[in-house]
Amino acid sequence: MRIALDAAQAAADAGETPVGAVVVDPSTGEVIATGANQPIGTHDPTAHAEIVALREAARKRGNYRLTGLTLVVTLEPCAMCAGAISHARIGRLVFGAEDAKGGAVVNGPRFFEQSTCHWRPEVMGGVLAEESSAMLKGFFKARRKSGSAP
Repeated sequence: MRIALDAAQAAADAGETPVGAVVVDPSTGEVIATGANQPIGTHDPTAHAEIVALREAARKRGNYRLTGLTLVVTLEPCAMCAGAISHARIGRLVFGAEDAKGGAVVNGPRFFEQSTCHWRPEVMGGVLAEESSAMLKGFFKARRKSGSAP
């Protein structure tokens, strides 16, 4: 999660919403890929941290199936990212802060609980949740204070 938090900070430094992700091979501990939110800078609405990390991991593995790998992300994934996690066949999802407004794992549509979901990773939430949440709250507080929005 610390690597994901570093990626989230890099996103914030670039003016993006501070969300970071990392794909890890739990059998070796190897970090396969990292991702930071970048939809503003790349002009790509799909460039969420999870998608960026999944794309990099798939390229490195030479396979869009990432079975057995773990995705660690600082914020509960949205519906788009949950769908990508399912399609990639991620074995385990670990996230930090819950997202009551935009989350789709333990909040909102609870994507992995739907009968139409074809792959369900093991899910563990709340890892370094306070630190993840504080980073997001600080970012948005500073944005409101400066009068600019992401």
